[in-house]
Amino acid sequence: MKHIISIAPMVDKTDRHFRNFVRMINKDVLLYTEMITAQAIINGDLEYLLGFEKEQNPIVLQIAATNKEEARKAIEIAERYNYDEINLNVGCPSDRVSGNAMGAYLMAYPEMVAEMVLEMKKVTKKPISIKHRIGIDGKNVLPEDYERVLLDKYEDMLKFVEINEKVGVNKFVVHARIAILAGLNPKENREIPPLRYEDVYRLKQEKPNLHIEINGGIKTIDQIDEHLKYVDSVMLGREIYDNPMILAEFGKYYGKDINITRAEIVEQIIPYVEKMEKERKVRPHLFLMHTQGLFHGERGSKYWKRAINDPRATSETVKELLKEIKAMEIK
Repeated sequence: MKHIISIAPMVDKTDRHFRNFVRMINKDVLLYTEMITAQAIINGDLEYLLGFEKEQNPIVLQIAATNKEEARKAIEIAERYNYDEINLNVGCPSDRVSGNAMGAYLMAYPEMVAEMVLEMKKVTKKPISIKHRIGIDGKNVLPEDYERVLLDKYEDMLKFVEINEKVGVNKFVVHARIAILAGLNPKENREIPPLRYEDVYRLKQEKPNLHIEINGGIKTIDQIDEHLKYVDSVMLGREIYDNPMILAEFGKYYGKDINITRAEIVEQIIPYVEKMEKERKVRPHLFLMHTQGLFHGERGSKYWKRAINDPRATSETVKELLKEIKAMEIK
């Protein structure tokens, strides 16, 4: 299946529970894990970090790494899990990530990224993709003796892509903004640098053999349709989290009509929460908090948010909410 729509990896959002929530609405969109560092995989609780239900496929594991050895070791460990694709994060602009020579910092070192890819290919046959920005401003972060700290031209991005294309990467997910590595937090880096969609379109035009996916500021079906005139696929982020019912509108991209109501989704939520209560591994709140956008723009939205954001919420809470939803005939 051609994956036309994907959901961006989002720290503290696209965890195992949120991905299961997405699958209650849409079975086809491509899911991503949160960004997981290679060191976390090497040293951490693997089931907590990497485990997922088979219903989540197709799903991509996104990692961040600082060198080829840890990248290879992390993917070798991750091979125990049935991910469909591995994605290397070369786009995260946070100080913490850049300070450890990961994420967008690595756009300054495309040859090092290519070495990571080659090492990962030694231990997996899964496709390896790269998520990156159109460029970076590395002032005050990159070493002072580095020859260039501002890599914000189209030609800089093209060089990065071409070097990694040579080692077998044929899918690039491009956030259409530069990353400013010092002075902006991640939220500001998603909003302040201007969007340059034309650079991503040009990349696809000049590299028609590559799969080019566009990301950044995309919120509506009309915007998706416009981007798909120029690129292969589209990645959405926070709009999905804030307004998850937009997932039901994506059926047209997969030749389907997703006629699911909010009440039907809540009916799926109840057994999921009951299972959490029975197993007693984690509190139901850790799932329910991801559903707060379910009634976005609808009557009762504030009431739903208030109820499910209560850490004491249970399956009985959801059952009572379902009765009220049906009484109000909310679709």
